[in-house]
Amino acid sequence: MTTTHFRTCNLCEAMCGLDIKVVDSEITSIAGDKNDAFSRGHICPKAVAMKDIYNDPNRLKTPVRRTADGWEGISWAAAFSEIIEKTQQIQAKYGNNAVGVYQGNPSIHNLGTTLNSANFFRLLKTKNMFSATSADQLPHHFAAWQMFGHPLLMPIPDIDRTDFWLIFGGNPIASNGSIMSSPDVAHRLAAIQQRGGKVIVVDPRRTETADKSTAHFFIRPNADVFLLLALIHVVFAEKGVNLGKNADYTEGVALLEKCVADFSPEAVAAVTGIKAVAIRRLAHDFRTAKSAVCYGRVGVSTQTFGTLSQWLINALNVITDNCDSEGGAMFTAPAFEILRKSKAETLFNRWKSRVRGLPEFMSELPVAAMAEEMLTEGEGQIKALITSCGNPVLSVSNGQKMDKALENLDFMVSIDIYVNETSRHAHIILPPATGLEVAHYDVTFHALAIRNTAKYSPPLFDKGADSKYDWEIFQELAHRFKGETRDFQGQAPETVLDFGLQAGRYKISLQQLKDSPHGLDFGALQPCFPQRLFTEDKKINLAPTLLVDDLARAQKYLADFQAQQPTPDSQNPKPDNRNQEYPLILIGRRHLRDNNSWMHNSERLVKGRNRCTLLIHPKDAQALKIDNQQIVKVSSRVGTVELPVELTDSMMQGVVCMPHGYGHGRANVRLDVARKHAGVSVNDLTDEYVLDDLTGNAAFSNVAVRVISNVIEI
Repeated sequence: MTTTHFRTCNLCEAMCGLDIKVVDSEITSIAGDKNDAFSRGHICPKAVAMKDIYNDPNRLKTPVRRTADGWEGISWAAAFSEIIEKTQQIQAKYGNNAVGVYQGNPSIHNLGTTLNSANFFRLLKTKNMFSATSADQLPHHFAAWQMFGHPLLMPIPDIDRTDFWLIFGGNPIASNGSIMSSPDVAHRLAAIQQRGGKVIVVDPRRTETADKSTAHFFIRPNADVFLLLALIHVVFAEKGVNLGKNADYTEGVALLEKCVADFSPEAVAAVTGIKAVAIRRLAHDFRTAKSAVCYGRVGVSTQTFGTLSQWLINALNVITDNCDSEGGAMFTAPAFEILRKSKAETLFNRWKSRVRGLPEFMSELPVAAMAEEMLTEGEGQIKALITSCGNPVLSVSNGQKMDKALENLDFMVSIDIYVNETSRHAHIILPPATGLEVAHYDVTFHALAIRNTAKYSPPLFDKGADSKYDWEIFQELAHRFKGETRDFQGQAPETVLDFGLQAGRYKISLQQLKDSPHGLDFGALQPCFPQRLFTEDKKINLAPTLLVDDLARAQKYLADFQAQQPTPDSQNPKPDNRNQEYPLILIGRRHLRDNNSWMHNSERLVKGRNRCTLLIHPKDAQALKIDNQQIVKVSSRVGTVELPVELTDSMMQGVVCMPHGYGHGRANVRLDVARKHAGVSVNDLTDEYVLDDLTGNAAFSNVAVRVISNVIEI
């Protein structure tokens, strides 16, 4: 007998609805749910991999302990007892900060982890908290906090109603939207153009999204901040500032004008690689469009000026009456509210990392400091680590250093379903039930979506008597850490979810969602300012002091660049600004069938031609005497990798590109499929000392490298 199960895919941010057919406990098909209130039948190739993950013979289902002879199974009770005993012993001997925590990106894709992990981690009372946030999106949160009063009040592009979508460093056709949950981006993008609108992409690579856009501008890596400053400069110069309904609750306009005064299109043309006349036209077209929205994603955030760039993106939207207005940058009103009141002054720089003095934000230190905090001896050194849904060896800067740091820990625990490049160092791995075995509600991504929707998915399969849900794991760890003697009685996350839904703006119950398997649609995004602003004075802060002060770094960078430019009439022209030892700039890329590192163990997602290649412009390859598909060495300050090159004019000259999430060839990794498609890790090249100085966010998108052929290097 065939049964049909409707659920939401949790493998990326898009929240696509699935129609899953099951016969005798076997999945026979996974298709898009045509009646889904949000995704309208769209899915991407990742969705069908849910079956592969569920059936994966490498997936752990019960705890394992690492021994000299390999991994051995242990009971849950024994695992919990050993973890609590050793964690408390280490903290008693070395202090609370001797235990560190790392939470990976998939944590937020799991309802049980989202609602329960923080309760346990708070009990550790450690300041050494890390997550993928500072390797990805911290600048978004920082800019939102500074301008709108809350780090989770992030503007979302209203792409279904905009007439002009300007994209910086984002590739939503590959990502399905990021900090912009949006299934079926390709058709939504096409719809903008079909109704006479424009889509403009600014990126050092002509991405899959750029290929479908109205126009694409190559830009030098790390120069987005200067283009944004120039665009705002032009808006002011054309006397085109229009605050619209936000006029009565926006402050800092005059200071913002002063900040951009020196950044004319002519002043930034060389550093950006974009002609001044094109910058002026872009600013004018954006400003005069009926509606417009500027959006920046990973490529913008992971620069040394990532936070400045995200601030200026928001500012451009505000001063052109494209913030909190239809077709502009708007704010989701989720059924389950994730915003809570917080004192603005208590979110940043309350403490610093021990070794390098990097600042805390939202109770986390930059992940760029994590390895050195484990390797550097002295008071406060991390001696033990707990990771959740994360693989920092492949996902943070200088993965080789991270590898070494994990090897030297006294104790390590991984809450993970695989023995991967990171968890292979763990002493104990606790594997939660996953995917089709668990209930799902996207607490975070419903709050970052382009429409107001809600959907609950019950489990499709039983988790098995010997397995535990993630919420059971975190709750029991907390129970035991507190030394409670009563028998452990867990509380399913549905209890909290139901309470939050009923207390929320739509006053719905969990049962109503259960009765609506295709989800509920509460409509398009609606204006919400000033009521939803979290700033103390209920005003948008266009020129926050911390960000205005940080402009000095950008001014110096531009001055240094200009000083190195050759003069037209000089007999002895100055050398260009390229690093003579590492003259090329490395950026990353994402593929539609990838999401970080953990889905490479699905044969259907990795099959086909090798995707772990170095993209390089043909003219750069010619200068290097490199042929297509030739194996080359790529080196940076921190390491060297070897991989085949792929010649393409989709790359800006002087820029090369590698995918994220590969490097599965390390010893003792138990990922049979991934190891056959091991590739190399881009983060064996990225530099933990190259980051956004203001926030400490990793700067993956401007890594200086050299490429060596068999005969010549340049």
